[in-house]
Amino acid sequence: MIQRFIELGEGYGDIFELCELARLNQNRIHRAFIFKSKKDNKENYSIAVALKPINSANFFPIYICREGIPNINPVPQRLSTFQNALKELQVEPVQLEIKHSSTFVDRELFYHYVIGILRLNHLIPPLQ
Repeated sequence: MIQRFIELGEGYGDIFELCELARLNQNRIHRAFIFKSKKDNKENYSIAVALKPINSANFFPIYICREGIPNINPVPQRLSTFQNALKELQVEPVQLEIKHSSTFVDRELFYHYVIGILRLNHLIPPLQ
């Protein structure tokens, strides 16, 4: 099974797009994630939704808005929009702390790292 991140942007429009993807694919949602990472003593959130494969397709997409949400008080509008959409869909997001993507030389290495963490914690299916 191919497990791949599909990166959306960091802005409000991208967050709304991710929420709408979740709504339209409600029956396909495997899990939703809120990743927290740290760079230069500033924490950021990434949000993601993993969808089950369609029929017998061998593709497991994970849509992500990477590191565009600062960790501030009160909760940022973009994060609360995502949390409200998940609450509406009755999906509880899994929260994990991960390394910041700037730690890695290449973005693909970062995504392999995150997929490894998700597999290790049995949050996404193993390779078949």
